[in-house]
Amino acid sequence: MNASVLDLRYKTSDILNALDHQEQVTILYHGKPKATIIPLETFSSVRVCEHDFFGMHAADTESVENVMERLRGGRHDL
Repeated sequence: MNASVLDLRYKTSDILNALDHQEQVTILYHGKPKATIIPLETFSSVRVCEHDFFGMHAADTESVENVMERLRGGRHDL
């Protein structure tokens, strides 16, 4: 499916329907291809606790409040 930039705004539901049918959507700008939207092949349901990033700072001993204070440090000191 080809879609213009205006179609992205006014015919979003048509574009999403094409993606639901595993159709690639080529975005045209002034009649020339700019990008292609490719539908996802599968939706995998990964539980949050099984994600690689979950618990990556579990070994840190510094409290969240101290980390945030360190990151924000000096912001209010004028």
